[in-house]
Amino acid sequence: MKGKSPLQKLHLVSRSIHHPCYSSSKFQRPPLRISVQQFSSLNHLTLRKTKLLYVKHGYQPHRNFWLARVASRLLKLRYLVLGSAVGGGYTAKKTYDQWKDMMPDLSDYKWIVPDFVWDLDEFIDFEKLNKALPDAEDLARLLPDFDKIGESLSSLKGFFSPGYNLVSEVIGASDLLLLLGTPGETAFKATDQGYDDDKQYKKVSDKDKIDQLQEELLRTQLKYQRMLERLEKENKELRKLVLQRDDKGIHQRKLKKSLIDMYSEVLDILSDYDASYNTQDHLPRVVVVGDQSAGKTSVLEMIAQARIFPRGSGEMMTRSPVKVTLSEGPHHVALFKDSSREFDLTKEEDLAALRNEIEIRMRNSVKEGCTVSTETISLNVKGPGLQRMVLVDLPGVISTVTSGMAPDTKETIFSISKAYMQNPNAIILCIQDGSVDAERSIVTDLVSQMDPQGKRTIFVLTKVDLAEKNVASPNRIQQIIEGKLFPMKALGYFAVVTGKGNTNESIDSIKEYEEDFFQNSKLLKTCMLKAHQVTTRNLSLAVSDCFWKMVRESVEQQADAFKATRFNLETEWKNNYPRLRELDRNELFEKAKNEILDEVISLTQVTPKHWEEILQKTLWERVSTHVIENIYLPAAQTVNSGTFNTTVDIKLKQWTDKQLPNKAVEVAWATLQEEFSRFMTEQKGKEHDDIFDKLKQAVKEESIKRHHWNERAEDSLRVIQHNALEDRSISDKQQWDAAIHFMEETLHSRLKDTESVIEDMVGPDWKKRWLYWIARSKEQHVRNETKNELEKLIKCNDDHAAYLANDEVTTVRKNLEARGVTVDPCLIKDTWHQIYRRHFLRTALSHCNLCRRGFYYYQRHFVDSELECNDVVLFWRIQRMLAITANTLRQQLTNTEVRRLEKNVKEVLEDFAEDNEKKIKLLTGKRVQLAEDLKKVREIQEKLEVFIEALHQEK
Repeated sequence: MKGKSPLQKLHLVSRSIHHPCYSSSKFQRPPLRISVQQFSSLNHLTLRKTKLLYVKHGYQPHRNFWLARVASRLLKLRYLVLGSAVGGGYTAKKTYDQWKDMMPDLSDYKWIVPDFVWDLDEFIDFEKLNKALPDAEDLARLLPDFDKIGESLSSLKGFFSPGYNLVSEVIGASDLLLLLGTPGETAFKATDQGYDDDKQYKKVSDKDKIDQLQEELLRTQLKYQRMLERLEKENKELRKLVLQRDDKGIHQRKLKKSLIDMYSEVLDILSDYDASYNTQDHLPRVVVVGDQSAGKTSVLEMIAQARIFPRGSGEMMTRSPVKVTLSEGPHHVALFKDSSREFDLTKEEDLAALRNEIEIRMRNSVKEGCTVSTETISLNVKGPGLQRMVLVDLPGVISTVTSGMAPDTKETIFSISKAYMQNPNAIILCIQDGSVDAERSIVTDLVSQMDPQGKRTIFVLTKVDLAEKNVASPNRIQQIIEGKLFPMKALGYFAVVTGKGNTNESIDSIKEYEEDFFQNSKLLKTCMLKAHQVTTRNLSLAVSDCFWKMVRESVEQQADAFKATRFNLETEWKNNYPRLRELDRNELFEKAKNEILDEVISLTQVTPKHWEEILQKTLWERVSTHVIENIYLPAAQTVNSGTFNTTVDIKLKQWTDKQLPNKAVEVAWATLQEEFSRFMTEQKGKEHDDIFDKLKQAVKEESIKRHHWNERAEDSLRVIQHNALEDRSISDKQQWDAAIHFMEETLHSRLKDTESVIEDMVGPDWKKRWLYWIARSKEQHVRNETKNELEKLIKCNDDHAAYLANDEVTTVRKNLEARGVTVDPCLIKDTWHQIYRRHFLRTALSHCNLCRRGFYYYQRHFVDSELECNDVVLFWRIQRMLAITANTLRQQLTNTEVRRLEKNVKEVLEDFAEDNEKKIKLLTGKRVQLAEDLKKVREIQEKLEVFIEALHQEK
């Protein structure tokens, strides 16, 4: 036959019935007409019968009995085929039974196949798939039409049908043996090599077959794992492109905030509302705890796919809790909650800047004298393919406080860890170093205390590569992963490798090293570790699933709890403050800020007359003592008017050059402070709110502390004062009378003060002694006797000098001793100073009355007159200097200093607004705290409701 039959494509055994017949140069035999049933793997489907093509030959058929000759030869061939088929089938059946007995029971190794394979029937409807497949008729249409070929062989159908069915059974058994055999072996090994080879093949141990089967399954699993990773990588790139398009607005749709970002915002608000995480906050988060240098930070970096934390070897790097929110995004970036700067995690310079910023924030959060801080640093990490969750990295648990640490560091770390782990919905990610002895672990005892049943704990064994290399007994690692070594329970146990010890290696290189290690690890090949318990990827998937399961189970309950809390707070506010709005601390601060600024502006509304009166009065109170004691009294002791004026001019010049301008500036600054304080503390009637008193006082003190008077003002003021004091020309009688009035007031005030001092020295007079039954002391009695003796001297000489001579002191002392009073010369001089001062002031006042009519003589320069009123001119000069100085200071106040003070107040208020601790300290009270709690609870409840709604929509 020139053409080949399609049956030649069948198994080798079936080919024995197809061979070309002999041919001659004269003629060829016509093809046999036979109808056979083709072999198909879909043996449950009935295929239509096909016929061999009819091949026409160019010869005339012979008229002899060719049919009988062909039948006789084919009968011989039939016996050969049937015999070989029966013998071969029996041998194959026997070999199959023997192999079947040798094969181990694979039901115990069901765990090797991934779990999702066993769950395929839950997600794939095989009946629906079977119905969707084409039926036998449709498949038959796809085959060639063999009708014409099969007509010539239809008459011999009965001869070959039984043999072919037998051959088909043999072929099916052979295919089954091929599937069950090891690679490179065939099902016909026993039939080809005989019984001896079959007996030798049985000697292969079951252990070798199990090892080969395990290796084959591991290879298959790794193959599918690589395929899965490739698909995930492609999906990651596609999602990145989609998210980038969304960012550019190609789809013209508004992107909603992701679930994890919404949840993270709720936790941030809670951290401000209740930093201690007490029973009011039971929202889930993943708490990462472990011994120091156990690899907590490295596990977090593998989950976040970036080296984002500060690095160190053998020292404490995590000094405060770090809340890391992982979410999906088009770009791999990180940003802090209170900052708008984005760090590109694909660039090494941005990674270095991020690590430096975290380290600075940790250092700033640690108070002086402490090693760790309870303040939480909030960091958001976004990137394509990241698992959505919220993790809190805590400081590593230590067993010994070393030098340089605060004495309470160990207890502080324990208290921080317990505070986070006491949350009944917090997932505890317990990190244990696999390269050290298990007996050195501290954190496992702490975790077992917080979660004794292990319902929310996930155990992670790090540095497994070092453990496999250094640990003498690998069974110890198996005991750890199976939860039999540590006295704690957990939901799951994982083994990971987070690097080779080089802090500069990338995340990709660590992942590649981890995959290579577990692919070649004996722990995995010897079934000590299961495939789903290794790699940080499987860990992140498990933690994310557990996190979201916990969120879905507890978030609605927490929302109801905050709703009840809100109702209680609102009821308390209505009962205690029915007529007040619910202003929190920030709103109260803004209200107080506006009031303070209004009060500062009111300083500019003070009239110039009021400023000048206050300044003039205050300045004279400051300088009056110096004028009387150091200028007027010394000059008045001179013998004539020329000497008086000379002394006055010299002393005024010295005073102006050294003290007066500085005193004037001090007076102006004190006056500004007093007016500012008066406006700040002045009661506003019913509108006054005493809750602002502390804040206003602090703003006033800080503003005054920062304010400094203009330095140039003192120099210009000195020139003005010097010119004013040099002028002696009184222009009119009104100014003369004003000077006399000013002089009288001053002298009367000094006389009153002097008499008060004398009264204290000598004691009460006879009226007070009789009326109030008050007696003099011994010292007062001596002073009184001395005063009486000194008054005699003044009566004898009204023009006595200001100082006593030594002989006069001796005379007074002897006269007192004669009356039985013993005195000291120093006491006599002190008493004389006050007695003479009183005498002088009385004399000056009487002279002042005489000078009321002396303006006419003053205009004539006291020519031909015994009346000299140079002291009135002195007081006029002082009065005029005070008026000019007050006017100059008022101009400086209204034009410059009030504006500068207003600027300082604004700066102080801005600083206080940024300093939350300052606001908490200055705005205190039950009312403030109640309003603050009420606002936070409302905000938390609203955000939780929005989050729950979005969670239901995603589900």
